[in-house]
Amino acid sequence: MPELDRVPELVEPVMVAAFEGWNDAGDAASGAVAHLASAWGAELLAEIDADDYYDFQVSRPRITVTGGRHHGLSWPATRISIARPGSGPDVVLVSGSEPNMRWRGFSADLLAAARELGVRRVVLMGALLADSPHTRPVPVTGVATPEELGAEFGLEPTDYEGPTGIVGVLHDVFSAAGIETVSLWAAVPHYVAQPPNPKASLALLRRVEDVLDRPVPMGELPEDARAWEHGVDELAAEDSDIAGYVRSLEEAKDAADLPEASGEAIAREFERYLRRRGKG
Repeated sequence: MPELDRVPELVEPVMVAAFEGWNDAGDAASGAVAHLASAWGAELLAEIDADDYYDFQVSRPRITVTGGRHHGLSWPATRISIARPGSGPDVVLVSGSEPNMRWRGFSADLLAAARELGVRRVVLMGALLADSPHTRPVPVTGVATPEELGAEFGLEPTDYEGPTGIVGVLHDVFSAAGIETVSLWAAVPHYVAQPPNPKASLALLRRVEDVLDRPVPMGELPEDARAWEHGVDELAAEDSDIAGYVRSLEEAKDAADLPEASGEAIAREFERYLRRRGKG
C-alpha cells in the first residue's frame, strides 16, 4: 500500500476518485476531481508506487522542458490528496491514470489506504460515450451499494453488463469490504468526444453534492459548460448532416424523458436543490 507519512485526523471522510483513460470520456471524471482539488485547496498526502501498476510503454513518463532547459520527468501515478471544505465531511481525492496491470493488488492498496484514513463512503466517477445530444442535460447513471443509497440519492440505475474498467473493479472491492460505494457515470456525446467536457464534469459534480450532502463550489465551471455547448452549437450548424443527427437525438431524448416531467419528479429535484443549498 502507499506509504502514508502521516495519518491526519479526518472528519467522517468520503473518498472521491476518478481515473484517466478508458473510464474517462471527454476527461469529464478526471476534470471533476481536478476541479474539487483546486476549489478546496487539496494537499497531496501520498502516491501509489507507479512501478507496481503501470506499463511505461503504454503510460509513458513525460519530459518537461522550459526555455531549452530540462526540468525532469513526470511519472504516471495515482495521487491521494486531502481536502478540508470547512464543514461537513472531509474529502479524500484520488486521481491518476487507470493502471495497466495488477488491478487486484492496486485495488487492495487503495482499500488499505481508505481503511487507514477512516473512509466511510466512496464515490467513483466515470464517463462514457453515448447517443446523447449535447443540447440536453447530461444523463448521469449510477449504481450504489447498498442499493438503498441509490434510491436515497435519486440515481438513475444502470443495467449495463459487459467489460469494465478500474472504476467497476474498485466498486466491487470497496462494496465487498463493507464500505458504502457509489459509482456515477456521465454520458458524453460520442460526436464530440474530445476533451475537455466541462458540461459533463458539472453534471457529475451536481451528483457529488448529493452524496456529500453539501454544496460544491462550482466557480467558473457553469460558464465553461455554457461556452462549450455554444461552441458545439456553432460546429454543428456548419454541417447539415451533423445538425440533422443532433435533432434526431434531441427528439429521441425528449420522447424518452416525457414521463419524467411529472409533479413527483419536479418535487424530488426541488428537494435536492433545497437540501444542497441549505448546507451552504
